[in-house]
Amino acid sequence: MLLEIRHVTQYHYERPVRESLMELWMQPQKGARQRLVSFDLDIDPAAQVFSYADSFGNAVYHFDVPQPHDKLTIIARSAVETEAPAELPLHLDMGEWDRMKSEFVRGECFDFLRPHGFVRTTEMLERFIVDHDLDALRRQDPLSALRRLNETLYQAFDYEPGVTDADSPIDLALEARRGVCQDFAHIMLAICRAWGLPARYVSGYLFTDRDAGDRSDPDATHAWVEVFLPSLRWVGFDPTNNMLTGERHVAVAVGRDYGDVTPSRGVYKGDSDSQLAVGVSVRRARAALAEPEFLRLPRPSAPSGSKARRRANADAIRENQQRQQQQQ
Repeated sequence: MLLEIRHVTQYHYERPVRESLMELWMQPQKGARQRLVSFDLDIDPAAQVFSYADSFGNAVYHFDVPQPHDKLTIIARSAVETEAPAELPLHLDMGEWDRMKSEFVRGECFDFLRPHGFVRTTEMLERFIVDHDLDALRRQDPLSALRRLNETLYQAFDYEPGVTDADSPIDLALEARRGVCQDFAHIMLAICRAWGLPARYVSGYLFTDRDAGDRSDPDATHAWVEVFLPSLRWVGFDPTNNMLTGERHVAVAVGRDYGDVTPSRGVYKGDSDSQLAVGVSVRRARAALAEPEFLRLPRPSAPSGSKARRRANADAIRENQQRQQQQQ
């Protein structure tokens, strides 16, 4: 599936600020099932953009706007070709729990086994686990338990923007039984890590399909969870929509929680309040490659004979040149 993504971020300042420094986690990942066709950034006011890879291998872009400005606009455009993942087995053997305890797994996934930031066990989470008898799921194999956990979170929480903020602890969503994808991902991560399963936060986009039952906001970024299972490697679960991740999911960055992979963050110099506005669109691309203009020359019918054909071809070339000049 070929998808085009447009992610617009605008910072509005009450009064002009003297300087802004920003970091961005917006470039989709490159992988076996996700091919990055193109990615570009437009910054207004204009700025020189640099990039580096963070400790989790994510592409990070950073820039400095050193002149006074009262608005900062960032437009990220991506084209990504995705493939459906291989079909998973219905279940794994119970030995998968023991394989999860190996020194290799615990060393390789050390960062994704511990509480961190928004992902931690609280008294309210412990009550939620007891109320839904979630620890009983560990009597099943890990893959079956995760499928059931994914479904339980989907059924237990309503999707409703505005109830929580980007920096809200999980207790706010647990108490309200409402929230957004970030909240559902953090709660699932906390439970997985309490079970001893390495789990990481994934930020990205979803090509929303209402007919398929998606309840995510189509005009926002998305988040889900990946769990490391030794027999299958990283497996994606989307508790917001009660599904495993597929070709409609576009992964951008992975981390321990949302705080590791915020789409944009930075600081500015100046005594001014700021407001943030974000818009996202994810749509199917019209075509993998645009057909060049010169391949679409008109082909008028012409009398037989080489001289007539040459005259018709010359007329067609002049017509095409005139059309290109009008477009410039």
